[in-house]
Amino acid sequence: MSSSNFTHILTTAVDKLSESSSYKGLMHQHKDGEPLPSAKILEEVIDLCRAIIFPGYFGNSTINSQTIAYHIGVNIERLFDVLSKQILAGLCFDKEEENADTQFCRENAQRIASEFISKLPALRKILASDVVAAYNGDPAAKSYGEVICCYPAIKAISNYRIAHVLLNLNVPLIPRIITEIAHSETGIDIHPGAKIGSYFTIDHGTGVVIGETCIIGDCVKLYQGVTLGAKSFPLDEEGKPIKGIPRHPIIEDNVIIYSNATILGHITIGHDATIGGNIWVTDDVPAGAKIVQRKAKK
Repeated sequence: MSSSNFTHILTTAVDKLSESSSYKGLMHQHKDGEPLPSAKILEEVIDLCRAIIFPGYFGNSTINSQTIAYHIGVNIERLFDVLSKQILAGLCFDKEEENADTQFCRENAQRIASEFISKLPALRKILASDVVAAYNGDPAAKSYGEVICCYPAIKAISNYRIAHVLLNLNVPLIPRIITEIAHSETGIDIHPGAKIGSYFTIDHGTGVVIGETCIIGDCVKLYQGVTLGAKSFPLDEEGKPIKGIPRHPIIEDNVIIYSNATILGHITIGHDATIGGNIWVTDDVPAGAKIVQRKAKK
């Protein structure tokens, strides 16, 4: 086949791929001067947050009590700069902000970034409780430092908590990218819209799924492969899923859910309940109950 035939094939492919009907709903119309969200830069945002929340474990390893204020100040300044730009990119990307004034969006992004930074002390406090829960819940853990440095659950939960704060500040797109970064790295999928209390831990973690409208209380422990999902998706008159309605489980305080349990629908697992492994649960579970597989009769 001659090179001219290859040229014809390539030209035909370009023509077909350039037809508006072929990319309808698949193309983002970018405007000159508007930034685009970047997963790579958001990884820096996560690294900066971890260096601030867990000083010495992430970021500059030479930090000590005499230099901590300096190092946190440097990281806060850098975080404000890169996060403001990524929030602006999210606002520009969002269709609702399509016709908004760029300068207004930039000022709004800086305001949101400063509000996020003001919540870092509270983020540190709740993540510290998650570290304690992971350490106390795992006999193999030798120290808090090991938990912070090594455990995938802390990585996934910290990404979730960062993303959840940004979502509550009405930042579009960016929170989901942040939780999906952790999902790719750890196999733990936590939607930023979920509401999770303190002293939360996930043992091992791989394959855990926590849906958007989940509500999880304090001192809850999950094992690998647990799914907190939706049983069904109500449809509107056009047959499309209705967005934003509660459709995931409520897990009350002090609940333990063992590996590969699947809990579906807007049901309640009562406080102090225990859900055994490899169980399918679609009905409410009373407080203090213990749900396990029944042994088959011989």
